Amino acid sequence: MNTTSAIRLTRLKKRAKTSSRRRYVPQRTCIGCRQVQGKREMVRVVRTPDAGVQIDETGKRSGRGAYLHRNGACWEAALKKERLVHALKTTLTPEELAALQAYAALFPVSQDVAADVESN
Repeated sequence: MNTTSAIRLTRLKKRAKTSSRRRYVPQRTCIGCRQVQGKREMVRVVRTPDAGVQIDETGKRSGRGAYLHRNGACWEAALKKERLVHALKTTLTPEELAALQAYAALFPVSQDVAADVESN
């Protein structure tokens, strides 16, 4: 075996080792049911200094944020029990509340998560 073949073989072994590593997944807590899940599987609600409270689908908008599952029970608990108001450290205007309730209506209520929300 010549030196170039040995170098190629070494590089292939290094690639095989690095590809087996697990990728880091940021974890966030849902303010509705208090369960921890991956950041990308949740919806972020953000309070911005200039635009007020908004839905942040990308999760990258600057401002104070809170995370909720894509489940109607979590949204209902967060809006009804004022968990969202507490997490964002603000008060919601009637327009913002109506927009959040309309967005929450898009998600079905999962019974297993609804039971967890009621226990919290």
